[in-house]
Amino acid sequence: MALFALLMGQGDGKTIFVTGVNGHIGNNIVADLLSNGYHVKGSVRDLSDPNKVDHVIAHAKRLDCEQRLQLVEGNVLDSECWAQHLAGCDGLFHTATIYATSGDGQLIIDTANKGTDNVLKAAAEVGIKRVIYTSSVAAIGSEPKGKLKDHTCWQTNTSMPYVVAKTESERHAWKLAKQFDLDLRVINPSGVLGGGFSRPTPSTEIIGDALAGKFPLTIKIPMAFVHVKDVAKAHRRAFEVDEASGRFILAPHNNTTVAALHKRTKELYPKSKSPKLALQNWMLPLAIFQDWLGSIFTKKRVLTRQIAKGILRGDANYDSSPATEVLGIDWIDVDTTIKDTVEAYQ
Repeated sequence: MALFALLMGQGDGKTIFVTGVNGHIGNNIVADLLSNGYHVKGSVRDLSDPNKVDHVIAHAKRLDCEQRLQLVEGNVLDSECWAQHLAGCDGLFHTATIYATSGDGQLIIDTANKGTDNVLKAAAEVGIKRVIYTSSVAAIGSEPKGKLKDHTCWQTNTSMPYVVAKTESERHAWKLAKQFDLDLRVINPSGVLGGGFSRPTPSTEIIGDALAGKFPLTIKIPMAFVHVKDVAKAHRRAFEVDEASGRFILAPHNNTTVAALHKRTKELYPKSKSPKLALQNWMLPLAIFQDWLGSIFTKKRVLTRQIAKGILRGDANYDSSPATEVLGIDWIDVDTTIKDTVEAYQ
């Protein structure tokens, strides 16, 4: 496959630097780029940790192209190393961030903002022009309910550090692009499902926790989702398509809910513990109380009252047509997306 891609000239000998290759999106980007003939240079925070490198190197071994993959150690909060790392690369895919709904909120925000500043400035310093930036629909927002959210929309809800981080850091990326004349293209995925993660993400845990029986009842909060392989392909196509520009929302399976996702999971896997019954939204305070009760033992809050109110004021109505029309994404279907996520937990 890799040889075929090279013969077709897809990679054309270009080297792409990918930050955060150990993450769910970064790891799948590496697989996609290598499969299409590119050389990949990628960063992890700790090269000595097999949990951060082994699953990434496995792609190169599977494709018999280990000479086209190089991993380096780098923390996006460190401003010193990035110019050296990026020198000689043809493009930058910046995916490294902290995807968490709990924990040190300031660290989540700082990693996004300072990391964006350090990496994009280094790209400008070494002459990299085309930068593909991984944002999120968290920077698009879900309000108001009933309106189709497109590339012109920006998040106004600041109830979660992760949402603040994605919104502020993307806005900063656009400022840096203007300041340094970078050819910035931004990818805004919705809930990213599918396999290829070394540890679960808040998105994949929506299915993983259901399979583990952690939801006696599901909840009808809005959700849109996309297969991680489509996210990886969208990054590559945003780099390859010269006329691509601006923001690309990836939410092909939209206007649905967590409850609908759990219901379909149960239909596909009848013996699983995925819940069939949904809590009505007027009973949402019960779920908030259950979340608070669980946090006494886990020290982890997911659904606070403030978050719940913000969620219910909006919906998951997003416009993915630019990604379909400009990037040429032929979306992976709902059932395959669910099955690939479930299989990653088995």
